[in-house]
Amino acid sequence: MTVASYVFVGLFGLAFGSFLNVCIYRLPLGKSLAYPPSSCPTCGHQLAWFENVPVLAWLALRGRCRGCKSPISPVYPIVEAFTGAMFVWGWWQYGPGWLLASHLLFGCALVVLFFIDLEHRILPNPITYGGIVIGFLLSFINPPGWHSSLLGIVLGGGIPWAIAEIYFRVRKEEGLGLGDVKMLAMIGAFLGWKLMLFTLVVASFLGSLVGVTMMVARRGNWKSALPFGTFLTIAAFIALVVGNRVVGWYTTTYF
Repeated sequence: MTVASYVFVGLFGLAFGSFLNVCIYRLPLGKSLAYPPSSCPTCGHQLAWFENVPVLAWLALRGRCRGCKSPISPVYPIVEAFTGAMFVWGWWQYGPGWLLASHLLFGCALVVLFFIDLEHRILPNPITYGGIVIGFLLSFINPPGWHSSLLGIVLGGGIPWAIAEIYFRVRKEEGLGLGDVKMLAMIGAFLGWKLMLFTLVVASFLGSLVGVTMMVARRGNWKSALPFGTFLTIAAFIALVVGNRVVGWYTTTYF
């Protein structure tokens, strides 16, 4: 793989990150991803082609709309830069092939879910349901294999649903949203049941750590709603990068 191939993949990733920004903004609002063209949400100024250049346009405009000078969220260049870096990393790690395509699709879905859940506290069905189907289909030609993928879907959806149901019956209030259940099933579809469990454990630890920190800082209490999908996203990326090594070490050491 040549330097030119890394540059091409990185540029393609930046452009794809721009599309992910469209998904992050429009999916929660129920808007079409294809129409109308991108515009400033404050004044409606339709963006010219050079205002859509990933990262560079935001820097050149100093993070403000060219029409009304309203601030443009730094989320846009962050998503684009992260997606570009993710594409380059995937190309280096896997090379061309279906495994690269599978993991990049999974990573892109996680990016969209992370930012939507962080802002709106929802996990859109087109991403979670679509991810479950695509992840399972790709498991017929990629690791973890369809058996592990299917079990990951069943356990990923079943375990948190059971926890949420028990919590609801005991406390008479919602403790975990169904969006989190569907997201974990999607993670199981792409990564298999072992890494799905790894993701759930890491996400629960991160969520507990943040929750305790908030209570200590008096920024919330034990009933404060936390966007668990964001923790699942972080944990799933950790599982994607080092999960197999950690699970392999754990099973070799203790079993």
